[in-house]
Parts: sequence; C-alpha cells; structure tokens
Amino acid sequence: MQKLLWAEQQKLRRSKFVWIAVFATVMVAAIIFIGGLVEYDGVRDIDTAGWYMSVAQPLATIFVLSAVTALLGSYIICREEQEDTIKSLQLIPVNEAKLTIAKMIITLIFSILLYLLLFVITFVVEAFLHFSDLSIEMVFGFLKAYFLDGLGIFLAISPIIALVSQMKKGYWLALVITEFYSFIGLFTSMSDNLKALYPITAVFTISGYYDATTSQIILSCMSLLLCVGFAAVILAGMNKTTTNCV
Repeated sequence: MQKLLWAEQQKLRRSKFVWIAVFATVMVAAIIFIGGLVEYDGVRDIDTAGWYMSVAQPLATIFVLSAVTALLGSYIICREEQEDTIKSLQLIPVNEAKLTIAKMIITLIFSILLYLLLFVITFVVEAFLHFSDLSIEMVFGFLKAYFLDGLGIFLAISPIIALVSQMKKGYWLALVITEFYSFIGLFTSMSDNLKALYPITAVFTISGYYDATTSQIILSCMSLLLCVGFAAVILAGMNKTTTNCV
C-alpha cells in the first residue's frame, strides 16, 4: 500500500489538475475577500474579526472546493483507462482493489490540504487586519473546522467519484454533478433537519459551522457514513467487473 500511495503521489505531482485546484482555491478566497469590502450602511463585513475565516468555509465549498476535489478524485481513478495504462498494471500484476483504495486516500489527503490552504489564506488576511482581536482559541477552532471540512467533503462526494469512475464517461462529469450537488446545499441549509441530513451541509454541522444538537450531529455522521458505504459498494463492484474481464 505504501508503494501504491507513493506512486500515486508522484503521478499527481505532474498533473495539471493540482495547479487548477490551487488556483481555484486562491481565486475563490480573493472573490470572497472582495465581497467583504463592499459597504452596507457604512459597514464592511471584512472589518469584523473572524468573518472571513467563517464565511469562506461554506462559500468556497459550495462553489469550488467540493467540485475540484471530485474532479481530481475521478481523474486519478479513471486515468489508468483514459491513458491506456491499465493493461500494463494488470501485467505486473497490481491488486486493483488496493490501487483504488490508494487513489481514494490520495484524494482524501488532497481535499484536506485544499482546505488547509484556504485556512492559511484566510488566517493571514485576518491576522493582517485584526491581529489583536484574534485569540488562540478562535484560530485553533477555525483550524479544526477547516480540517473537518476537508475530511467531510471527501466523504460527502465519494459516491460521485465512484459513480463517475464506474460510468467511464470522463472525469469532467464529476465536476458538473458535484457543482449541482453542492448548490442544492444552499436550499437544504434553510431547514434544521435537512441541513443535518444532506451530506454537503452535514459537513458543516459536524465541523461546527452550524449550531447543532447532539441528535443533529449524529444524523450528519450517519449521512456521511452512508455516502462512504455507497461509494465502497460501487468501487468494489467496479473492481470485480474489471477482474472478471481480464
């Protein structure tokens, strides 16, 4: 497994999708910052300590980060067949189940790193504007929230990565589906029960962005676990089919 993870990491370093994801993260952070500069009745949102780190979580997730994470996850799984390297791997031979697990682990790490990058950007801006108003407790609270966002979003979109990989219709489809999937979160967030159940908004319930009861947090955890279970069933079926075809 360690060798597979190393190999996937090396292949990912040469991928243009990493730079696309980093650029998208920086751009969405910049757009949110610019939005905070707009005055409403003489008041700017960016002047409130903690506003930037708080608002960047849901907006970046819904409009950018979940989609680019799904795109990358689908790409690294579909890549072997898209680039016709699967036949060479089968000659080694490589355990395809372990290979798929390695690819999903890399996607998980990538998702967390993207959110940590967003945290660093927002924290640096907050420190520059409101250094004296930031407490260690606040900063570490946001760091924990961003880490959980990265973990949770991977769990929430894992079924999409699995489905697109099985369909073999091109990894860009994952970006389109996930963008729509995330956008629905804007509406489910209006209901306390729905936002705890719907996977995208369930992530914010667990990370602490939403004020939630214990029952809502449990419901959100169950929702994300169901997503992982669904993805695992799809990927297991896909690997079995590929093995039978060889």
